Amino acid sequence: MVYPVSPPLLELLVLSMVSREDSYGYQISRQMKRVTEMKDSALYPVLRRLADGGFVEVYDRQFQGRNRKYYRITQAGRQEAERLRQEWDAHVDAVRGILDGAGEKEDGTEKERGTE
Repeated sequence: MVYPVSPPLLELLVLSMVSREDSYGYQISRQMKRVTEMKDSALYPVLRRLADGGFVEVYDRQFQGRNRKYYRITQAGRQEAERLRQEWDAHVDAVRGILDGAGEKEDGTEKERGTE
């Protein structure tokens, strides 16, 4: 991907994934690779930050004789995901507005609604 993914967006993506189902690190990492070229090792500080903030709970589960660390969203995590989602939506709308030229005259001032 050409565009970098910011720390708040990484958190939003992780919270969105674990809100659908409890997930383990490698599973989250595979999904993240669809939108970013981040290394697996870069994901774990994000997961730790979310756990330290009380946004996810961490627990171990046996898988093929080994413990696998799973992440489960908390109520605080759901609220944080919603807050980050609203910020993301506002950001995307602002970028789209610039790309489409909406809301701005050629002199850089804003257009009044209904006048074009």
